[in-house]
Amino acid sequence: MHVKRDEIPPGTLYLLILKALSLHGPLHGYEMANFIQQRSEDVLQVEEGSLYPALQRMLLKGWVEAEWGVTAGNRRARYYRLTQAGRKQLALELSQFERVFGAIQRITQIA
Repeated sequence: MHVKRDEIPPGTLYLLILKALSLHGPLHGYEMANFIQQRSEDVLQVEEGSLYPALQRMLLKGWVEAEWGVTAGNRRARYYRLTQAGRKQLALELSQFERVFGAIQRITQIA
């Protein structure tokens, strides 16, 4: 059965990446995309064209660090890990998301 996937809401990709790394530990890009897709029950799909530029920006901001490693399938891949600055950013992103989501919920649940 084909599941319709929705686009990731603007401004939430950093949050999803930071949360994936905090829950799972170091991940390479493909694992990260799969993790988000599976945890969202196939609703969200991160495209490579969005994921890798976001990871590069997050490296520059110091939210993640990366090192080369070898996958379970014996392929070379860059693994990303959350930094202390990334943990602080995750808390900030979560707080902002919950505030906005709560506001939208209060509006949409008006009978």
